[in-house]
This record gives sequence, C-alpha cells and structure tokens, in this order.
Amino acid sequence: MRGRSVTEVYFAIPGDIDAPTGGYGYDRRLMAALPSFGVAVKHVELPSGFPNPSAAECEAVAKGAAQLPANATLLIDGLAYGAFPKDLAEGIAQRIIALVHHPLALETGLSEERRAELARSEREALALADHVIVPSAATKRILESDYGVPAKSISIAEPGTDPAQRATGTGTPMQLLAVGAVTQRKGYDVLVDALEAIKELDWRLTITGAKDRDEEATSALLAQVAQAGLVDRVTLSGVVVPATLDRFYESTDVFVLPSLFEGYGMVLGEAMARGLPIVCTTGGAAAETVPDGAAVKVKPGDAEALSRALENVLSDRKLRSKLADASWDAGRKLPTWNETARRVAAVVMGLKV
Repeated sequence: MRGRSVTEVYFAIPGDIDAPTGGYGYDRRLMAALPSFGVAVKHVELPSGFPNPSAAECEAVAKGAAQLPANATLLIDGLAYGAFPKDLAEGIAQRIIALVHHPLALETGLSEERRAELARSEREALALADHVIVPSAATKRILESDYGVPAKSISIAEPGTDPAQRATGTGTPMQLLAVGAVTQRKGYDVLVDALEAIKELDWRLTITGAKDRDEEATSALLAQVAQAGLVDRVTLSGVVVPATLDRFYESTDVFVLPSLFEGYGMVLGEAMARGLPIVCTTGGAAAETVPDGAAVKVKPGDAEALSRALENVLSDRKLRSKLADASWDAGRKLPTWNETARRVAAVVMGLKV
C-alpha cells in the first residue's frame, strides 16, 4: 500500500465471529478483504447476548465505545445494533455505519410483543446511524418503507460468491440439498411437509447447517421427520467443513431454499455458482437473488405449492437441465467478495458507491 492512505474502521460484531451463519460469514469475508481497499479493520467483540442483551451487556458496550477515539468510525453488525436501546445508541459519539443483514423483527417465532420491541429499537437505532449498509435491494426497500431510513443513507453491498466447479449431481436417487442453520425462519418444517406428499419419488434430502442455534426448532424438525416416516431419507448433517460442503454441492441434483424470509440468501449464490437447478421461496430478497429462469419459486410457507414445484423439477429432466443452464449463467455474473469489500470500503471512506 505504498503511497496510499489507510482508513481505520472498528468492526463491532456480537459473540463468536466464527459462528457458521451467512451473516457471520459475510462479516469474516469483509474483515479479510477490506485492507486491500485501504481500510484497516479492528475487530470489536460485542457481548454474545445480542439481539437479546442484558442491561449489563448494554452497559459494557457503552463503556467500550467510550474508550474508542472520538473520531473513529464504527461498523456495527445489525444483529447487535438493531437491538441497541435508544439511550445506548444516542450515547455513542463516533460515526456509526450499521450493517443490516435483515431486520431483526422479521425473524420467525417471535412473540408479537418482542417483534414490536425489536421493530421499535431498530427504527430508533437506525435513525441515529450515519449510514446503513444492506445486502440487497429488497432489504433496502424494507428499511425505507417500514423503518423510515432515507434512501440516500442506504448502500447495497451484495454478498460475494466464490467461483466453483459445475456440479454433476447424482441422479439415482435424486439428491436434494438445503443449506442453513435449523431455525424456524428457514422453513424446513414446510419442506418436510412438502416432501412427505411426494414419497413415491426417489429422492434424498440433506439439510446442512447448525443444529444448536434453535434447539426447539431442531427437536421439532427431527420429530416431524420421524412421524412422516422419512428418517431414512432426510439427513440433518449439522455444520460440516468446507470440503464436505463442496462434496454435498457436487453430488446435488436440486438445491432447495424453503426460507420464510431472507435478507439476501447467500446459499443461493453458492448454488448458482455450481449451476444447480433451484426450488426456492419468494421470501424477502430470495425472489430477486435468483433469476426467474434459474429457479422455480413459490410463496413462503406454502407446503402444497412447494411440493408441486419439487415434484415437477424432480420428474422433468428437461426442466432441470433448463434451470441448471440458467443457474450456471447467472452464477458467472455474481459479484465477488472483492466487489463487496470495495463497496463497503467506499462507504467507510465517505465516497459515493
């Protein structure tokens, strides 16, 4: 970086930075790539209680912020920032850039009271942010319409996708793959309902993702699989190492994303990078992340529609081939992580994106 000025940013992230989720993955890739664009990153580990922090954890955040330079720029992950009480957000003197993967109130399984609390806290916190970064145009529209964030204060930095070899699939039985932590928002219960209705087809499903994020949802899903008589056809693999995940993608015939809402849907990018035919919902940004020609899309939460879509794709080789070709073409046009970091760096430096 000879002759190049370096800007510093404090990247505040709650809990374990190595947590196997899309949001944490986005954060890790930013931390690795931002220095190449003139932004030195200092990781600030926030308490793990967010988005349900205790009073003591909020106090710890306030004390930590007070110790940082007054002219510092803070890039704060929305998993924490959206749950900041108003007095905590107001007390931070430094420049704040909020990174909103998806609004906290749109998480599935919340009580109406908690949903309202999170919507209020995130609205108040975002009003105090100097700028907001989101992963998709869909999330930007939600923040504008429901949270009152001015369009000029929001920048889109779509997640990057690594290049990959085109998947070859298996064929017999047809291998279905879903990737993401087991939580209510991911809609795996809807997926099992949909698959139960097409037992006569020869398929196997692997769900790859953390099983300890929502233990209640995991227990309920395992019980549902057993009750449906699908124990020998549905596998919850838990978190796997990257090499194993690559093998799963390689042997997959159809990628499935049954989520009720996605702020972007990074795994859809991974599927397109491998040219996989996709069946997904239109929840949140998922409807726009994948071009129409690369996926069969259904309304989130509609098990009957999802079942029909899966039956059509599994039964029609020409349809799978058409979807796969469109997916492969779309995957070649996805942004890289360098492009993502470049956009975020521009925001940090106060430049137009």
